[in-house]
Amino acid sequence: MPVEAVAGRRRRRLTPYLLLLPGGLWLLLFFVVPSVQLAGTSLYDRSGSLETGYSQTFAFVNYLDAIGAYWPHLLRSAGYAGIATVICLVLGYPLAYAIAHKAGRWRTLLLVCVIAPFFTTFLVRTLAWKSILSDNGPVVGVLRAVPFVPDDFRLLATPAAVVCGLVYNFLPFMVLPLYASLERLDGRLLEAAGDLYAKPVTTFRWVTLPLSMPGVVAGTLLTFIPAAGDYINAELLGTPNQYMVGNVIDSAFLVRLDYPQAAALSFLLMATILVMVLSYVRAAGTEEVV
Repeated sequence: MPVEAVAGRRRRRLTPYLLLLPGGLWLLLFFVVPSVQLAGTSLYDRSGSLETGYSQTFAFVNYLDAIGAYWPHLLRSAGYAGIATVICLVLGYPLAYAIAHKAGRWRTLLLVCVIAPFFTTFLVRTLAWKSILSDNGPVVGVLRAVPFVPDDFRLLATPAAVVCGLVYNFLPFMVLPLYASLERLDGRLLEAAGDLYAKPVTTFRWVTLPLSMPGVVAGTLLTFIPAAGDYINAELLGTPNQYMVGNVIDSAFLVRLDYPQAAALSFLLMATILVMVLSYVRAAGTEEVV
């Protein structure tokens, strides 16, 4: 075999690995190495401090202490993120379907409207919701005008306000994967279902929804994962009674300077999310997104 042919075959074999090299190095430097360092920090002796230094004692008791002290925040994070994800799915699916199949020439404009909030920072968007949901804001004013709604009714500093903030901030993460999945849907399949006298509900259940499940799974994952680790919405729209585990981690790192416990809580959050995601993907029965 000619030398040039052998060299060409080797280059073709190495090409996929060379293409993966930049991304692999990025993940190694900015994910694997920090994760290993965080794991080591979570096992430090908590009796140390920044001034005296920490000693590595492999204190796995830090995880038990973190669970015992902050298990309500872990459950609250999962609960708020789960509720927000369900609401985003209920709101986002019809919107994505309308953009994909009913928008016509307005499709591009509607997609721009979906991603337009990203042109404003996350913090500013959340502060805007703080004004909207305030006691003197338009939403509470309208609701107080409804009979049987007490005059002291409020939305700000409640779980509803935190969930509303999560829904607003992460709704585009649900809509875009759903749109990508529904846009590939072959309209002839829907027409065939109608020709076979299937009702619209039956067509949606047996044709549209199964074919769009990769988008549903991707959207719910992209919404739930960042929502579970969020702390800005609970900080600005809630009170300490609505704080999520992200707020506890932020306080442990920056206020109490309890690095071992903060690191342990971070790993507990990642482990909880990982278990829930793997269970959900397996239950959903789709492998296109993993």
